[in-house]
This record gives sequence, C-alpha cells and structure tokens, in this order.
Amino acid sequence: MKLEVQIELLKFCCAVFNILFLVLGLIVAGCGVWILFDSGSFLNILSSEELRVVAAGLLLIGGVVVAVSVIGCVGANNQNRLLLLVYIGFLIVLVLGQMFVTLLLILNREKIERSLTAAVDQVIFEYGNSSNHVDTLLDNVQHYGNCCGMRGSSDWLKNSYIQSLNLSSPDVLPCSCFISYPAGFSSPWCSELLNFTEPLFGRGNGTFSEGCSQKLTDWLQENAVTIIVIDFSLILIQILQFAVVVHLYRAFGKKSALKRSSLLVDYTPNDDVDYGEENYAYVEPDGGYVDINNANVVGPNHPAYHPDDQNPYQAYSEPAYRY
Repeated sequence: MKLEVQIELLKFCCAVFNILFLVLGLIVAGCGVWILFDSGSFLNILSSEELRVVAAGLLLIGGVVVAVSVIGCVGANNQNRLLLLVYIGFLIVLVLGQMFVTLLLILNREKIERSLTAAVDQVIFEYGNSSNHVDTLLDNVQHYGNCCGMRGSSDWLKNSYIQSLNLSSPDVLPCSCFISYPAGFSSPWCSELLNFTEPLFGRGNGTFSEGCSQKLTDWLQENAVTIIVIDFSLILIQILQFAVVVHLYRAFGKKSALKRSSLLVDYTPNDDVDYGEENYAYVEPDGGYVDINNANVVGPNHPAYHPDDQNPYQAYSEPAYRY
C-alpha cells in the first residue's frame, strides 16, 4: 500500500474513533453531572464520599476526553507529530484514571448501598416536616415502585410525626404507600381507619406490603452497571485509538524522512561553491588555448601552443644515414 493512501486511511480511522471517543466522553461527563447535581435522584442525597469521588472522576474524565479529542483531530489533520505524542500521553493517563474510577465503584458498591439505605432512613424520619423535594422523590419511589418504606410499612413508625401520634402500628402512612388515595389531597398522610379522617388524613385503600429496599438496590446496580459498561467501552475505544495514532505517528515520520531524502537527491550545487584548484587554461573545441590571465584565445601558430618553438607546419624528414 502506498504511503499516502495508508496515511489517509489512518486519518479516516482516527476521525471515526475520535467521534466515538467524544460522544462517550460526553456521556461519561453527563453521568458525573447527574450524580452530583440532579436533585431528582436519590444519589444526590447520599453522603457517600466514594460515590462523590466517582462522580467527580467521571466529570473530570469526560472533560479531558473532549479536550483530547480536539488535540487528536488537529494533530492528525495538520500532520503534527508533537500533538500526536501529547494525544498518546493523554490516552494513557485517561485509561489509568478510568480504571481507577471503575475499580473504586466496583469495590465500594456494598458501601454505597449501605449509604443509600441510611439516606432513605433519614428521609423517612424527616418526612412531612417540610415541603422538601426529597419527600416528593420518596413518594414517587413508593407510588411507582408499589412499595412502602425501606423494608416495609413498619419503617414509618420511625417517622418523627408518626412517633408524636403514639401509634403502635403503621395505621397512618404516606398516601404514596396506598394503592389508591384521594388525588390533590393537601396532607401527605392517609389512613384506612375510619377514626383517622380529614382534614388531617386522607382515605387510603390497600397498603403496599413490599419494602422499597430491593427496588432501590436494583436501581443503583443498574446505574452502576451502565456507568461501568460506558467506562469499559471508552477504554476499548482508547486502546484502538492508541494503535491507530501510533501507526499514524510512524507514517508521518516515514513521510518526513522520504521528503528529506528527496530534497537531498534533487539538490543543485551553487555556482559560487569552490570545487578545487582553478585551471589556468583549457582547451577550446577548435584546438586553441585560452589564456586565463588575459582571456585571449591563442591559435596553433602562437608560441604558447608550441613551447618548443617548432613550426607546426614543418614537414617531417627522415634523418640521413650514411652506409
């Protein structure tokens, strides 16, 4: 394969991988932003430092991936070997960083789950004391997950408001724990008992018996697996990109070497260059000499042509011998 064709093919592969690289990098950065700043997710209320480190790492990796993709595209298009070296170095650092974040997420999965359980228990204890968005979040989990409490409806006996009612059984629960309840009711609490009536409590029918622990755990694992799959996909793209850029770097070097050798072959000597000792005379095609000192051409009859002063037109005669 010709070198130019090989370079163009490698540049095309580099561009394709850079596009995939950029898209996955933006997804990874989006995961980090979602974990850190999404107020509609339970991950936002977790106090787990490990999870926050993972989120910050994902956000940092995504931002670096975007910058590195730009460097790779510029280096490939401009055939800049220095930028390609910088690109290769960043790829190595990114792979190591992603492996660290992925291992941190895998090794601390159980600790993050315990942190999630503790966070939900705290939400249950403080539920109803304010119009916090976390209350709405928990209501959505219970309503759409068909569950009640973390381990069951008895968890609501730990709620500060329920404790003030001195109840021995969960007769009063959030309306989201019931299969049906009055829509638009002003109070977040409902009950199936007739002696607990409006305006304090709404009328609920059918309590969810299952706790939300398993559903929240499954939700957390699904998101963790999604992040890990995206991370490993990004690492795979980086390995392929590393191989392409290394070959492209070598191809650019070979092209540069061929260009230098071509310049040496096509080099034309300068007339001003001294190639050795000057000749003081040279022979003209007509048989004459050129006197370099006075730049006059001397012919065959000139003494300079016959330094032995012989006549060039004198006939040759045989010597006379006496016998």
